[in-house]
Formats: sequence, C-alpha cells, structure tokens
Amino acid sequence: MAPACQIAGHGLLVVFLVTVLTLFYGTHYFFFARDFCAWISELAEIQDASKHETRWPVFDIPLRENIGDLMGAIHGFHFSGFIGELYKRYPFPANQEHFKQNPEGYKTRQAVETLIKGYSVQKDIPVILNVKRGEAAVGEYRFNRKVFQDLLLYVWQGGYPRWKGDMRPEYVRKMKETLEANPHGLFEGISFP
Repeated sequence: MAPACQIAGHGLLVVFLVTVLTLFYGTHYFFFARDFCAWISELAEIQDASKHETRWPVFDIPLRENIGDLMGAIHGFHFSGFIGELYKRYPFPANQEHFKQNPEGYKTRQAVETLIKGYSVQKDIPVILNVKRGEAAVGEYRFNRKVFQDLLLYVWQGGYPRWKGDMRPEYVRKMKETLEANPHGLFEGISFP
C-alpha cells in the first residue's frame, strides 16, 4: 500500500492509505497542514542524524463513527461525525470541477480546531526517521523512503483536487524550499514537479 493524504480546504491534513482501487480511512490522526509542513521542515534541517525521534501533537479520533463519512459529506447526503460537521460548515462545491484546495484555507483554522476538539483527544505521537533502514514512522504507521517522499509530494501538489489556481500557501512553499536546501537522509532525491 502507498500513502496519500487529503488536505481539506481548511488546512486540515488527514492521512489515508490507498490501494490500487480503494480509498479507505487508514488513520485516526488529524493535524493541520501548516503544522505538518513546519514539522517536516524541522526534520529536514537536522544534519547528520542516522536516526531521529520526536513527537508531534495530533488530534486523535479513535472511533470511526466519530470521524464521519467523507464520501457521504462530499456528495452531500450523509453528515456524520467530525467530517460531517466540518462539511456542513464548509460544503464541497456542487460542481466537482470546482473542488480545489483553498490556499487560504488556513484562515478557518480556529473554527476547525474548535470543532475537532469536540470529537478528539489531543495526544503526542512518536515520529521516527531511521535513515539506515530508509524508514519514517508516524505513530503506528511506517513509510519507506519512496512512499514518505510521495506523501510530501502529495502535500505539495494539493492532494487529489490540487491547489486552486496552482497557488500554494506560503508554508507549503517554505517546506519545499527547506527540503531542496537539505537533500539528505530520507529527503535525499526528492524532486518536486
């Protein structure tokens, strides 16, 4: 399985796992894209570390029913859990061609953070970069170098719908610049389109 991620238009990053044909919730951790990009930049700036461990504060929604139904919310017929509440406030456009990541979505962070706190617990999860093994671990999820880099490229591209007007938020551009300036360890060889 390869990872992918969905960056909702309000700057919340949700990591999913993708098989060839099926998209399903593979995680219960939620965090904001701005934070994720800053954390990745911090990791990239660590020099000469064959193994590095840190912790990231995340919103954890362990019960599937409290996460909600993404596809039901996208299509406007089932608004359950956190995702349902989120998309009642910030609905998907009726015309799917207009569905793009909003580079100014970070402006709604306070409202989204208040909403997610009603469904989640905040906790710190371990993040481990192991250069010798060519592996990144985020909580209980493991990524090899290629898959980890694919995840970062997915954020850069704006997920499936891409960034509106091909305009990326400043924090995404900064992450790219930091990764390009620090091409070592698990970031070695990453190439942004």
